[in-house]
Amino acid sequence: MQPSIETVWSWLGEVPDPEIPVISLTDLGIIRNVAWEDDTLVITVTPTYSGCPATSVINFEIEAALRGHGVWNLRLERQLSPAWTTDWISREGREKLKAYGIAPPVDGTAADGRAVGLANRLANGTPGGNLVIECPRCASANTERVSQFGSTPCKASYRCKDCLEPFDYFKCI
Repeated sequence: MQPSIETVWSWLGEVPDPEIPVISLTDLGIIRNVAWEDDTLVITVTPTYSGCPATSVINFEIEAALRGHGVWNLRLERQLSPAWTTDWISREGREKLKAYGIAPPVDGTAADGRAVGLANRLANGTPGGNLVIECPRCASANTERVSQFGSTPCKASYRCKDCLEPFDYFKCI
């Protein structure tokens, strides 16, 4: 008997991202579709970016999780368009990132929200139009970007000027 689509989504919600294990693949928003085609389960995945080094590990973990639940006939499909955006990270995923010490993407700054993000930066009067990134540890807005690149290509390195702690910011894509 085939498990329901809802059950499969639930199982996929337990598969952690290999780079940020506190967030699931469904929280990250990279699982695009789950469907049965006859007796084959088809999972459609959109990587965070086309060159993401974790893609093969993600596919392996999806397959391992589903096989662990007895699903043997499955196919993974890669969908690049539309491109993944940080807007697809769930609200729960954003809270998990923050609790883990990673500043989540600023709302309205990814994809079609870039104009909103620019307006927010100008309204906040930040020098050079930089985003105001809140420290995930102390919630201070008194932060600075240390490097455009953090622990992974999808993150930037920041430092809080109040608590002096370094942290990653999940960049808007």
